[in-house]
Amino acid sequence: MAGRRALKAVLIDLSGTLHIEDTAVPGAQDALNRLRQAPVAVTFVTNTTKESKRHLLDRLRRLNFDVQEKEIFTSLSAARSLLEQKQHRPLLLVDDGALEDFTGIDTSEPNAVVFGLAPDHFNYQTLNKAFRMILDGAPLIAIHKARYYKRKDGLALGPGPFVTGLEYATDCKATVVGKPEKTFFTQALSDLGCSPDEAVMIGDDARDDVSGAQNVGMLGILVRTGKYREGDENKINPPPHLTCDSFPAAVEHILQKLL
Repeated sequence: MAGRRALKAVLIDLSGTLHIEDTAVPGAQDALNRLRQAPVAVTFVTNTTKESKRHLLDRLRRLNFDVQEKEIFTSLSAARSLLEQKQHRPLLLVDDGALEDFTGIDTSEPNAVVFGLAPDHFNYQTLNKAFRMILDGAPLIAIHKARYYKRKDGLALGPGPFVTGLEYATDCKATVVGKPEKTFFTQALSDLGCSPDEAVMIGDDARDDVSGAQNVGMLGILVRTGKYREGDENKINPPPHLTCDSFPAAVEHILQKLL
């Protein structure tokens, strides 16, 4: 494309883009294999807080996706890095399946609240404990603030509404570490050794995936799978570089138009 450098990297969202829980998006495995034949780096960027990187990798491999652990960059990893940098002792509001990604982090006498998606823990007592800690000065760290996500049985609330509720109640602003934060994308790109104008992002979330990527200078491709709802492409400015039916169509566009 005019004004852009040659494409070097493709960042790919996972849930809703390649798979929905234990079901792959039709044709996604073959499309990924085709993309790997192109002269571009591939990495997978995800906000999931319901399972550890190891569990996520096992799920993808069961679905016959060719993925290596080193290729997955998660918001859990970004949250852990922040905790280590700040030496916080967190109250971890994440799903039990994600706790292993925080192994070794001191959680005794917590002085920070780390908020992910933990449906089994989102009860009044736990949220009130977090509320009181924040009022007493503990920082609120949101792994991400997605409004909702796609499950097999339909759309489901993400952590965003709960984080926003705590922000409202405590009159504070959360530090967000996952998509759509610029630091999340720039770290993923840094690991690949490329700049934003050498990369494209594929995802099903217009705000967190596409707009977040385009705000750092990448191209964004929105797919009509997962959490996508009609008209989502009109909710962001600038609009997506492309809106297409699914991941295979996005890969076809990259191979035909961007290389």
